[in-house]
Amino acid sequence: MRAVLSNEPGGPDTLALTDIPAPEAGPGEVVVDVEAVAVNYPDVLIIEDLYQFKPRRPFAPGAEVAGTVSSVGEGVTSPAVGDRVLAVPGFGGMVEQLAVKADACISIPDSMPSDDAAAFVMAYGTSHYALKDRAHARAGESLFVLGAAGGVGLAAVQLGKAMGLRVIAGCSSQEKVDLCLAHGADAGIVYPRQPLDRSQQKALADEIKAAGGGGVDIVYDAVGGDYAEPAVRALNWEGRFLVIGFPAGIPALPLNLTLLKSCQIVGVFWGAFVMSQPEANAANLAELFALYDEGKIKPHISARFPLERAADAITELAERRAEGKVVVTVP
Repeated sequence: MRAVLSNEPGGPDTLALTDIPAPEAGPGEVVVDVEAVAVNYPDVLIIEDLYQFKPRRPFAPGAEVAGTVSSVGEGVTSPAVGDRVLAVPGFGGMVEQLAVKADACISIPDSMPSDDAAAFVMAYGTSHYALKDRAHARAGESLFVLGAAGGVGLAAVQLGKAMGLRVIAGCSSQEKVDLCLAHGADAGIVYPRQPLDRSQQKALADEIKAAGGGGVDIVYDAVGGDYAEPAVRALNWEGRFLVIGFPAGIPALPLNLTLLKSCQIVGVFWGAFVMSQPEANAANLAELFALYDEGKIKPHISARFPLERAADAITELAERRAEGKVVVTVP
C-alpha cells in the first residue's frame, strides 16, 4: 500500500510517498481503509521533531482519519467489517490502510461524508471542551477568538454561536474575517502581523474592548505570540483566557493582570481530557454530532489534496494559507 513517510526531520519537502506492506489487524484491532485524513498544525511540527512527542521513524503524519473497516482482529465485536468510522491515532494517518484499536473507533453518522468526519473531531472536540468544560461559557457572554479562520478557530466561532455567545473573530486579513462572519461571527478584527510594539499591542487591546462593548468575557487563543497580552488586557472582570495553541510563539504574560481583573488563564489539553475522562468525552461527541445533524456546525474545508500531494497539504498550514480545514483524500 502507499504511505506518506517522514524518514528524517524537516519540512514537508522531506516527506516521501512510499510503498509499504499493508497492516494486519491484531487482537483488539481493526484495519480501516482510509478515505480522508485531516491536516492539523501538529503535523507541521511533528515532522520537524518540534512536537511534544517524537514518533520513531519512519512514520506517517496524519492525526485524524475517516474510512471503512475492512478487517477485524481477534476478540473484536464492534465495529464490524463495512462500518464507517473515524479515529484519532495522533500520527500515522496518511496511508491507504491503518490498523487502530477497535475501542478507539468512533462511528460516523450516515449524514456525514468522510471528509467532514476526518475534519471534525479534533477541531470541534477541542473547541467544545474549551468553551463548555474549561470556560463554562454562558449564553449572552462575549467571546473573542484569536486565529478565528483556522480549523479550531472556526469551530470555536460556530460553537460559540450555537451556545448563544456574542462572537468576535480575530484574523490576520479581512478575507479571513469575512469567512468568519459568513460562519456566524457577530464582528471581526484584523490584527497586524507580529512583532507588535507596545503601541500596537495597546491599540489591539483597545480594539478588542471596543468590539466587545467595553471588554470580552472569554478569549480563545489559538495563536499566542504578541497577541496574547492585548487579549488578556481586553478581558472583563472574572474573564477566562483559554490557551489553545501558540503557532506565533509561546507568550510571556504579566501575571499582575490576572490579579487586577480577577481573571483566569485556563489551559486546554483536549487529548489528555479524552484519555482521562472518556465518558465525558463521549457525551461531548454526542452533543457535537447532534449539532452537526441540526446544521449548526460543519467543517469548512478550504482545500483537498490527493495522497501523493500530502506535502502540499501540510505546506498550506505551515505557510498560514489555510482557512478552516485542509483534507488529504485517499482514493
